[in-house]
Amino acid sequence: MADTPAKEDPQTTEGQVSDAVKGNWVDHLAPAWSRPYLRLSRADRPIGTWLLLLPCWMSLALAMLSDGQATLHDLWIAVGCAIGAFLMRGAGCTWNDITDREFDAQVARTRSRPIPSGQVTAKQAAVWMVIQALISAAILFTFNVNAILLGIASLLPVAVYPFAKRFTWWPQVFLGLAFNWGALLAWTAHTGSLNWPAVILYAAGIAWTLFYDTIYAHQDTEDDALIGVKSTARLFGKNSPQWLQGFLTLTIMLFGFAVLMVTIERSPASMAVALLGPLTMGWHMQWQLRQLDTEDSNVLLRLFRSNRDTGLIPLLFFATAFFL
Repeated sequence: MADTPAKEDPQTTEGQVSDAVKGNWVDHLAPAWSRPYLRLSRADRPIGTWLLLLPCWMSLALAMLSDGQATLHDLWIAVGCAIGAFLMRGAGCTWNDITDREFDAQVARTRSRPIPSGQVTAKQAAVWMVIQALISAAILFTFNVNAILLGIASLLPVAVYPFAKRFTWWPQVFLGLAFNWGALLAWTAHTGSLNWPAVILYAAGIAWTLFYDTIYAHQDTEDDALIGVKSTARLFGKNSPQWLQGFLTLTIMLFGFAVLMVTIERSPASMAVALLGPLTMGWHMQWQLRQLDTEDSNVLLRLFRSNRDTGLIPLLFFATAFFL
């Protein structure tokens, strides 16, 4: 089950962010001095790490399925992607909070974040961002040259994303470009080169991001309108369900196409099981649409967080198909 949203509690820890997961380890177990920095990294809200990591793992699974090979180095790629996803999501969120600190102070859901609430300064946040990025770089440099180059290139969409909502109604596209880069990187880390199935998987991930982040953005539509911040949620308005259905369909079609490309020479059983991944993923996304209420922030946050399970479903089928 996905994490449940935090609710007001008289025992709430000082400095807790408003949309943090209730009972999270940062607010209750981490040393007090580290909490503002871990909150900058969204360690108290782990769904973002999952959404950054899952395209990596799905791509690695499909790459292994494509050539039928799995080595100990692939285990390191999986572990390295997990650590890197946590650190780079943290660095990216820290950068986002630095650039958005004035906007965050004007939005009810975000004014409790560490910078606008005064828990850390922008300069302290910048130092923390660099530390996370350097550790991530150390992991990246254990991969092959092409994967390293892709990892360096990923800094561009990460740097641009926080500004996208200021010049386009489609900032979710820029988030998708950044959050799904691991689909390109993990494939290349396994195979040594970038191939079309990884590119198709990347495109599928962008469509998926448009789906879940439009749901997420509906939490802030009123505040965003007041301060002039753009989003697909504001753009689509009451037509969001129809747009989300379109993103759902595009996501599943592209995922299915990527699976067909890598399983075309595998056994019929392997292909069938792998194709069950995107089909079942589509069922889960359809379930989200049936639950959607764009006026209820608790429902929106719950559905957004449920996308961890949305991504784990095809990953399970891809891993199973490898052994068939």
